[in-house]
Formats: sequence, structure tokens, C-alpha cells
Amino acid sequence: MTAAKLTCGRFELKLERPLVMGILNVTPDSFSDGSKHLHTDAAIAHGLQMVSDGADIIDIGAESTRPGAQTVTPNEELDRLLPVIEGLRDAGVPLSVDTFKPATMCRVLDAGADMINDIYGFRQPGAIEAVARRSCGLCVMHMQGEPRTMQTAPAYRDVVAEVKEFLSERVAVLRQSGVEPSRILLDPGFGFGKTARHNYELLRQLDKLQFDEYPWLVALSRKTMIGHVTGKEPAQRLGGSLAGALAGVARGAAMVRVHDVAQTVDAIRVWQAVQNGVSE
Repeated sequence: MTAAKLTCGRFELKLERPLVMGILNVTPDSFSDGSKHLHTDAAIAHGLQMVSDGADIIDIGAESTRPGAQTVTPNEELDRLLPVIEGLRDAGVPLSVDTFKPATMCRVLDAGADMINDIYGFRQPGAIEAVARRSCGLCVMHMQGEPRTMQTAPAYRDVVAEVKEFLSERVAVLRQSGVEPSRILLDPGFGFGKTARHNYELLRQLDKLQFDEYPWLVALSRKTMIGHVTGKEPAQRLGGSLAGALAGVARGAAMVRVHDVAQTVDAIRVWQAVQNGVSE
């Protein structure tokens, strides 16, 4: 069982059905669609298309977090983010920003962003202070290591227990800092310091990760874990990504983060029809 709603800046998202977060990378080097939407006009157009396709929220990233990725400066990140936020601010859905830099968090929230999606789980100095007194949603992710080195021999005694323990600790810190429970979304961090075996174990036991009714995000679209099973390159991983998203939804995920919004929306609708029936 998950919470009934997610407070997300200007919006309150009801969690009565699985929600779809569309990925909008404004980067030259993301693993799947790097440079495709680097220019502001193209990024805004793609964001609006995802809204038309049924996205419930758009997640905008201006710095690749793929294994081995290099960091960008806050100024570079903001130069990419701010015009896109301005162009999508009135699109009718919440805007999430994928960043771990506290200075960037402050600027994008002032510009109209509704959620911060932090791969470091708000562990960077100043990150909690940047968001605690706001109304934005917070996506708190688990990552072992950091992007440049995280896939160098990741190891766990019990991956499910350790991810759950980490996220429980981060939630406790956020709550102690005044963050309301309704603002928190949790992400096990598929592909962030994990082998394919770790990733599939987490997905298989997603229901065992859940605690205190916090909603969970499943973000595995086109990732290496899909290629590990299918043998396909990122652009050919749609089928595997849909299967992974539905596996997450079936185990209680409240939201899925995807590149292929229209296809994922259709897949979830059919899954819901199987689960709940359809009207005549």
C-alpha cells in the first residue's frame, strides 16, 4: 500500500493509478538519447509531446549520470535547464529536475520546478537546506559510489536489505529536517552501483523494499539491465523496458520513469484493464 498523494510543488499528484514520468535529457552525452534534445526548442517540443502522449510529470536532466559520466559546472547545467523550465512551466504537469547540486536546486525551484530528483539522495552539503522549506517533491535515490566509478565491482551482502536501510535512513534525515512525508518519492536506483543480478533482485522484491507507505519510482527505461537480458542496444530496448515497467507496477510502483511515454501509457492501461476490468 502506498500513500494516496504526492505533494509536488504547484501540483498534488493522486496515486490512485501508476503514473508516468517522461525523461527529457538536455545533454550531449546521455546513454540513450544524448544530444537529441540538447537545443532548447527541441527539448521544449519533446516535453510538450510527452505531455500530449500522457506523461503525468516531466523529469528534466542537464547532466548525464551514466557510468563514467563527467560532471558539468552549475552554470552549464543552469544554462541548459532554465530556458526549458520556462518553456514548459505552463504545460499542465509538474516539472522535475534531475540534479544533485544544491545551487542548481535553488535556482530551478525559483524558476518554477516542482520536484528535485537527486541521485545522491540529498547527501551533498547544502542539499537538504536547499529543499527542506520548499513545497517541492523529493525523489530520493539509492546509489553505491558515484557516477564515474559506481559500476566498478559493486558488491552487497544483501542488496534488498541494504537499499532499504539506506533509504530509510535518508527519509529519517529528511523528516527530521521538516520535510513532510507527502513530498517524498523513493527510487531503488537501478543501474547505479549495481550488477544486473542486483537490479533484477531489487525489481523482483520491490514489494519488500516498501515501508511506511512511501511511494516508489521504477526507473529502468532502456538501461543496461534490459540490454543484459535482451542483447539489444538502448534504442532497441522498448519491449524490455515496457516489461520492466509493468513488473514494477505489478509489485507496487507508484510511478515509472521512461523514455517512451505513449507506449508505456498504453501498456499500463492494458495492465489496469486486466487487473480491474473494463466498462462495457
